[in-house]
Amino acid sequence: MTVGGFAVNITFMNTILQITASMRPKQWTKNLVLFAGLVFSKRFLEMPCVWKSFLGFLFFCMLSGAIYLFNDLLDRKRDLEHPVKKLRPITSGALSKGAAATAGGILLAVFLPASTLLGFEFFLMAVAFVAVNAMYSIFLRHIVILDVIAISFSFLIRAGAGVAVLHERVPDLEFSPWLWICTLFLSLFLAICKRRNEFTLLETAGEHRKSLKDYSRQLLDQLVGLTATATLLSYSIYTVWPSTVSKFGTTRLVYTIPFVVFGIMRYLFLVYSRHEGGDPSGVLLTEKAIIIDVFLWFAATVIIITTA
Repeated sequence: MTVGGFAVNITFMNTILQITASMRPKQWTKNLVLFAGLVFSKRFLEMPCVWKSFLGFLFFCMLSGAIYLFNDLLDRKRDLEHPVKKLRPITSGALSKGAAATAGGILLAVFLPASTLLGFEFFLMAVAFVAVNAMYSIFLRHIVILDVIAISFSFLIRAGAGVAVLHERVPDLEFSPWLWICTLFLSLFLAICKRRNEFTLLETAGEHRKSLKDYSRQLLDQLVGLTATATLLSYSIYTVWPSTVSKFGTTRLVYTIPFVVFGIMRYLFLVYSRHEGGDPSGVLLTEKAIIIDVFLWFAATVIIITTA
């Protein structure tokens, strides 16, 4: 009996580990966008605000984990053609379809209604996040251009949720229009770099993802350059925009622009010279130069805002 019980426990733990892996914890770094509202509201030293932002981050991690589970269920046949994705638990068979569907359903059933605890506006953002990602998984990812725009909207919703979760304590909190624009183009830049990586990596690109049939290397390269330039310009304008200067009482945010320039150029180097870019979250976690650059940008931003 003991041996049998031990075997059951091992099987259960293995299932939990496979479910966790399928929720793609590495990708949760995307949800760090929720903390932007905390930083630019100058409330990062107020523990109630920090706690609410952290809860918002946690809820979006669980919701995005559920979305990844369902996405892998839908993609399991196509992912067999991908050299990396074919190793994912659902695609490889390490996690059963039933267990994956059950786990995804439980996560949505628990965390979507529970998001009302962080405010009705945050709940609407959570619903929009799930809806946009569901539409992306079902059909938008198969439509050229709309596939990357849907990914970008997902990031904009994250940023909106980061503002919404603080509205109870900071009613007048608003995101600068230029920060919205910067977020839009930065997310488009990362999504297009990912498409370029997929296009380059897969000989039968269109069979793995329908929208890739309509892309060309030339088009993707032009879109990468366009979105990289727009990201840099919109962030630069934000730092010197009159409302930004008035809000923070300083023009010194302009000194953070070099970090953004380096980050974009370094990422372009990884995409074109090292043929990386297929996993932006992985780059953020493993590329030392990018990690140091992001840390220095964050530190400089906090110092400038708090000492103005």
